[in-house]
Amino acid sequence: MPADLAVIGLGHLGIPLARAATAAGIRTVGYDPDPRTAHDLRAGRLPAGSGEGLLSAAELRRMASQGFRITADPAELGRVRTAVICAPTPRGDDRRLDLSAVGEAARTLAARLRPHTTVLLESTVYPGTTEEFLRPLLEEGSGLRAGRDFHLAYSPCRHDPGNRAHGPANTPKVIGGLTPACTEAAAAFYGRFTEKVVRARGTREAETVKVLETNYRHVNIALVNEMAVYCHDLGVDVWDVVRCAETKPFGFQSFRPGPGVGGHGVPVDHGHMADPQRGLGIPLRMVELAQQVNGRMPGYVTRRCTALLNEYGKSARGAHVLLLGVGYKADVADAEGSPAREIASRLIELGARLSYHDPYVTRWRVLGREVERADSVYEAAADADLTVLLQPHRTYDLQGLSVKAQLLLDTRGAGPAGTAHRL
Repeated sequence: MPADLAVIGLGHLGIPLARAATAAGIRTVGYDPDPRTAHDLRAGRLPAGSGEGLLSAAELRRMASQGFRITADPAELGRVRTAVICAPTPRGDDRRLDLSAVGEAARTLAARLRPHTTVLLESTVYPGTTEEFLRPLLEEGSGLRAGRDFHLAYSPCRHDPGNRAHGPANTPKVIGGLTPACTEAAAAFYGRFTEKVVRARGTREAETVKVLETNYRHVNIALVNEMAVYCHDLGVDVWDVVRCAETKPFGFQSFRPGPGVGGHGVPVDHGHMADPQRGLGIPLRMVELAQQVNGRMPGYVTRRCTALLNEYGKSARGAHVLLLGVGYKADVADAEGSPAREIASRLIELGARLSYHDPYVTRWRVLGREVERADSVYEAAADADLTVLLQPHRTYDLQGLSVKAQLLLDTRGAGPAGTAHRL
């Protein structure tokens, strides 16, 4: 049976969209160019790094019972009314976004694109991508014209893995179309499962919304990370400072320090804004500085680890260090850009004996080798010379950990005051 919607790319963007659409009664087909991914999902096996915040096996079975189909056959794309490209855009070595997967998805779709189809892009991109990169690929491959023969729009993804308060239904959806008619076609689609649709002036404005939202968080995390280092040098409890400051009912939004930043919400800095095809290089100096500050945090955490070990008469060389939570945020398995990897690498280079515990990550490699995974978090904490909390998963009893651990560094300020050393 033909589907109403094709979600192209079944990763951290596509799966949540497919789940929301299917739950709303929209006949949905999920397409992934990797036959192994499609085969594993059809067999009920979760994508690597899916975690609680993205998908569970039970949810996958529920989606299938509601009519969600998974395929690696591109012919399915020619039988839908709406197609949403959710291809990954990882950061390359040059710090620019890699649009190759978006390009592949566009060419695959274009060869089967029918008139009156609505094509939407949700991947993280730099402003101008929908009109200047995606549109030509779709038009050249299909012989159709965007804005006349088919609708084209951009909508930034706002999925927050692990967030139980805000999901697709109650998170406003920003859309910007190539033409007003394109915007309305996109609004009609998203309005089927989202309570509120916000119309941007065009595709560039919608794309830049993602830039602003991501950079806003990145800059403010950098500020509070700097404050954490500053407060530690002063002998001031930064967590108490934040607790008090957030009582101000205006002019302040609370952010928390941590061991670094990660995830798929890549900050768009000078490197990302530099489009080699257009020759643009627009510096966002606040973002560049924030990247430097946040990029220093894994090294700072490592230095705190060695200082604590020295304070208790131990050397990092030969010490057993246990890392708790190696994903990029709490309650997800996704380790994309997680600061845990750099912290682990630095500790290994210092000669520490490393182990980790994470309820969502069953295998973890650092510097090309497997890191030992602890079976029991409390027994491991009792055995380790130093336990470092990187992500406060809900399954962790922080009070109990503080009792069991020989030495505990809480980089998230998640435990009760006075139960552990804090960042």
